[in-house]
Amino acid sequence: MPENVSNTIAHITGELRKIVVGQDEPIEQILVALLAEGHALIEGVPGTAKTLTVKTLARILNAGFGRIQFTPDLMPSDITGTNVFNVAESSFSLRRGPVFTDLLLADEINRTPPKTQAALLEAMEERQVTIDGELYPLSPLFTVLATENPIEYEGTYPLPEAQLDRFLLKIILQYPSADEEHQVVARWDAGFNARRLNDVDVQALPAEAISQSRAEVRNMRVESGVQRYIVDIVRRTRDHAAAHYGASPRAAVALLLCSKALAAIRGRDFATPDDVRDIARPVLRHRLTLRAEAELDGATPDSVINDILQSAEVPR
Repeated sequence: MPENVSNTIAHITGELRKIVVGQDEPIEQILVALLAEGHALIEGVPGTAKTLTVKTLARILNAGFGRIQFTPDLMPSDITGTNVFNVAESSFSLRRGPVFTDLLLADEINRTPPKTQAALLEAMEERQVTIDGELYPLSPLFTVLATENPIEYEGTYPLPEAQLDRFLLKIILQYPSADEEHQVVARWDAGFNARRLNDVDVQALPAEAISQSRAEVRNMRVESGVQRYIVDIVRRTRDHAAAHYGASPRAAVALLLCSKALAAIRGRDFATPDDVRDIARPVLRHRLTLRAEAELDGATPDSVINDILQSAEVPR
């Protein structure tokens, strides 16, 4: 039943609140990605709790946690691992990379060149990696939560389109409100320190909780009218005057899965057009490429999606 999902999510959210202030909508979207068995790209300026949120989530899920700090000199083998020759035994053994975990924090993923970013493609799409011609399966829970700084910052590389499309959602973290920022300062003044998370009493979930919640979301069904609404929205991204090219059928599937997950988080066993509308921007914003002249006129992926949501006929 969806109540089990919403109870699990309520527990996660409550524990996150012990450490992270604000960011309610981005946190909900991260949990949507988790339930929909997808990966999330989290964009925000430094200091907006991107890394802190992911580290805390791993503790709450009682999951394996790996971290890659992406740098310009990072090599693909630093991500997947490599075979190392053991002289004493005259044989090779696999030195596993950070992808062999449950929750992977790909920190500042746009600080490394596309060749190294591409090392994650197989892992994200198929939950396996190939090393020296041999396949190695990854954890069924394997989820990439990648952070990036806005692309206009120096020293960053644009993510390849194929890489972007593997992310179920692109989540934007904004600056906190004045009240939320005051809470952050007050917590630190009272003794909280983000570098000492183990000092905070965080209650972990049972190991099977997320797997059960994912199964419940998979078993949800979406009525035909809402399915057609999803398809209509995605197809309109291809015909919009500002779009160089729009979202693919994979985006329609992503919008379906995320709508189901969001509905379950909200305690329902059915998705509504409101769920579709609420999750459309993070699902679609990284899958649109705008015409240069439209960008010069101030168009953004989010403004295009908003335009489409206003014009698409909502099923009754």
